[in-house]
Amino acid sequence: MNKHFRKLSIKWKLLSILTFSSILSLFLALLLLVFVEVTELKSKVRSDLTAMGSLVANRSTAALSFDDKAVARENLTALKEMNEVTAACLYDQQGRIFTSLYQGRNQGCPTTDNGLSTHFERMSLAIFEPVRLDKEQIGGVYIIADLEPLLWRRLQFIGLVLFILFIASLITFLLTAPLLGWVSEPIIRLAHVARRISREKDYALRAAKHSDDELGVLVDAFNNMISTVDQQNKTLVSVKNNYLALYDNNPTMVFYLNMDGLILSVNRFGAKQLGLTAEQVQGQSIYDFVHPDDLNATKALFELCRLSPNKVYKQEVRKICRDKEVIWVRESARLLVNRQQNQSNLLLVCEDVTETKRLAEKIEYQASHDALTGLVNRREFDGYVQKIVETAQLNKTEHALCYLDLDQFKVINDTCGHMAGDELLRQLGELLRHNIRQKDILARLGGDEFGVLMYDCTLRQAINVSEKLRNVVRDFQFGWENRSFSVGVSIGVTRINYASGNAVELLKEADAACYAAKEKGRNRVHVFRPDDEELASRQGEMQWVQKIQRGIEENCFRLYGQLIVPIDGRQEGLHFETLIRYRNRNGATIPPGAFLPAAERYNMAAALDRWVIENLFAWLAGKPDFLTKLSLCSVNLSGLSLSDESMLTFIDQQFKRWEIPTQKICFEITETAAISNLNNARQFIDSLRQKGCLFSLDDFGSGLSSFAYLKNLPVDFIKIDGLFVKDILDDEVDRAMVESINSVGHVMGKKTIAEFVENEAILAQLDELGVDYAQGYGIAKPIPLDEL
Repeated sequence: MNKHFRKLSIKWKLLSILTFSSILSLFLALLLLVFVEVTELKSKVRSDLTAMGSLVANRSTAALSFDDKAVARENLTALKEMNEVTAACLYDQQGRIFTSLYQGRNQGCPTTDNGLSTHFERMSLAIFEPVRLDKEQIGGVYIIADLEPLLWRRLQFIGLVLFILFIASLITFLLTAPLLGWVSEPIIRLAHVARRISREKDYALRAAKHSDDELGVLVDAFNNMISTVDQQNKTLVSVKNNYLALYDNNPTMVFYLNMDGLILSVNRFGAKQLGLTAEQVQGQSIYDFVHPDDLNATKALFELCRLSPNKVYKQEVRKICRDKEVIWVRESARLLVNRQQNQSNLLLVCEDVTETKRLAEKIEYQASHDALTGLVNRREFDGYVQKIVETAQLNKTEHALCYLDLDQFKVINDTCGHMAGDELLRQLGELLRHNIRQKDILARLGGDEFGVLMYDCTLRQAINVSEKLRNVVRDFQFGWENRSFSVGVSIGVTRINYASGNAVELLKEADAACYAAKEKGRNRVHVFRPDDEELASRQGEMQWVQKIQRGIEENCFRLYGQLIVPIDGRQEGLHFETLIRYRNRNGATIPPGAFLPAAERYNMAAALDRWVIENLFAWLAGKPDFLTKLSLCSVNLSGLSLSDESMLTFIDQQFKRWEIPTQKICFEITETAAISNLNNARQFIDSLRQKGCLFSLDDFGSGLSSFAYLKNLPVDFIKIDGLFVKDILDDEVDRAMVESINSVGHVMGKKTIAEFVENEAILAQLDELGVDYAQGYGIAKPIPLDEL
């Protein structure tokens, strides 16, 4: 029928619609009237019977109370006036029929009132009203009515009304049918134009307008629509293509999920990242692509989105691709709620951060490992030590820390170059790694120093392992360019238990023990003990490291001067040696012997020399009168300064900054420092002598080859070691040494200065030997520069 209707013309469709609507209207009117009448009838009868039932129930209270059936039957007789009532019963307190009334088509009452209630059953209505006395139910009234006669009378009336409506509808149809052509004809012509446009794709066609009514407006609107639809269609296609390109080619993975994790859609880039097509991914569960270790985190993220729809949650998880490749993504998720459809979905956007994650892991690894050997570095090792200290204090466990320092490593470095040294460190790192337990930590602490942290290890076990490592290193042969080398290792061991201090203190203890092992002859193991005098001295020096650093930063050092005078009494102007003292926070002055050894040992002597030069030049620049009277000012330089490539530049900058005459400054270097750095010392001296500075060789005579090296050092002064000078009156050998040094110096054109001149007798003896200058407590004690 539907197919046949579609083939009809619009005129016949309108006629069909008009006919069908008329018939349907009559049918619906019939249904509506029947429904209304039936409903109204049921409601009215129920209301009436309920009222009568309630009235009878109230009147029957006394009859039930006094067991008076006559009164009870009389109460029921009032229902005879209601023709629709076919049965009425009164039940007593035990639920049995007390009395009854039947008329018409008698259906009878139930024998008991158990489960009775007011209800409709087809065309019958049953009413049940309880009989109460002081709110206590003592019986009940049950009434049955037949509604069929009442309903039939109502239906007869409805039939008459519908017949009248049918006659009116038929007359209306006959009058209206000719007018349908006026409406259908313009629409037919408009449809013809639309079909041509659709068939020919000719958007230049227009429909003809025949009236100014709504159909005329429709034609105008149709023509306007046709003129713009092409442009709008092109625009929409362009926007759609741009959107799809943006969506599919967006360099992120975009998933649209339901609340169970089912993938409703995915962009092509996201599917490609997983090694699939968008069609293959669609319909699968997002959990199929999540790494098992991250599954709970992903579910928790979705749950957070569900609980807080307005927030965006982010996390980094791993995704598993088709080829089992694992990639890291930074995913952002939020809940999308469609309130019209009462539906919630998830939007999941994932950015591939695999390279970033790997780079971060690489940076983290590099930050905690030595680049050369791949071992744990100093910073990470300190952290391990601190954690094991806390564990030992908490669990009363015992562990051990070993500090390893290679012997003769500098020989290989200097002989074969740094590449050989680096290769040796790599091989030794691998060798040590294979000779400790897997749970122990091996680290490179810097240079040629290693550290081993032994977990759950007694001191005796640690000593045995250390001896094993020492033997392994001793037996190792390192080959480089057809040459073979052997190295040793000095090892310091300290225990870690509940009484241990922090990581810094433990490393100091192990370092001090390692130093003691070197001092005792190298290639041995030394155990730290708190009562060890050697280690106590070593730790004392280590404590000075921080004090020296703080002294430089906070200017805790003070400059002193000790006069150097000509022995023959001639006047040459002021000549003194610059000395340094440390002023602690209590104001006490500490001599250099307490901190200079530590400065030399821990490579801080050059920094101390810089402080002295800068502050001395600043003081001299601020005392122009003093500078005029000054003949020569001696400044001590350590051996480290001689090999410091930047020291020459620094000194030159200080001369220019403070405008100090270079000829009034004499730099003192010790004989041992000069001999150990002979080439560096000679270049250093030549460079500053060309600028006008003078040089003095301090402690001359303490070396075993002093005279052999003296001719290669272009110094201006020789300071005779005070160990020979102080006993010159009583020891003929010392007197002969002073005399020979003085003679050789003069032959070489150098002036001599005797140290430790403590009295007039020694001064007279030196004058007799022809020594040029004297310095010592017998001449003048060191005093602050301001008091010179």
